[in-house]
Amino acid sequence: MRARARFIAPPGSGPAADPGFMTGQMLELDHITVISPTLAEGVAHVRACLDIDVPFGRRHPDMGTHNHLLRLGESVYLEIIAVNPAAPRPSHPRWFGLDNSAAVRADWDSGRRLRGWVARTNDLDAVLARHADILGKKVAFTSANGDFCFAIPEDGSLPLDGAAPSVIDRLGKPPSIAAMADAGARLQRVILEHPEPARIATLYAGLGIGTSPDVRLGEILRYRALIETPTGLKELS
Repeated sequence: MRARARFIAPPGSGPAADPGFMTGQMLELDHITVISPTLAEGVAHVRACLDIDVPFGRRHPDMGTHNHLLRLGESVYLEIIAVNPAAPRPSHPRWFGLDNSAAVRADWDSGRRLRGWVARTNDLDAVLARHADILGKKVAFTSANGDFCFAIPEDGSLPLDGAAPSVIDRLGKPPSIAAMADAGARLQRVILEHPEPARIATLYAGLGIGTSPDVRLGEILRYRALIETPTGLKELS
């Protein structure tokens, strides 16, 4: 089945007025994302870092992208994503900032290859009621892998240049991690280096994130993931 994306206006009234509305609402780490100029480059980078070949995952026809996927535990995985050159350019912005090929290449060449992460929620409307200005608006997808919703900024960019997570709501269904390739790799820790770590930590607390990166001071925004592999502890960046 062809995946279909349907853009939905963010909620603008009701619970958003209640500062305590998000109490008990939690976001959890869903997956970490290598954003690559091409899939081949992304797969080669992960192989160099982890000594693992990540197999092909799926195509996203309405976003004009495709990915490779690797299980990193019971509830988290790695995604390598890039523009699919064989797919038509969509009429709306692609996710993960992939329309800005110059920026993707510049980040890649500077070593910023693990560029973001995705958090899951069971109530995307509630999350966006308070944080749509950062996270974007809800986009509904229908695909053979199950319906889901995703928050995407108007221009398709990464939320806060990737410091904030993208957010997915699988509408009550668990992620299909059990069906992904399992090479024995397990995520141990995600580290975010940022010039303003206190501001990002406050943002994460406001979002109600249950499992978030370890935020540390750094000159620029940069992610590192420590991953236990069959050949030892490795770092993906």
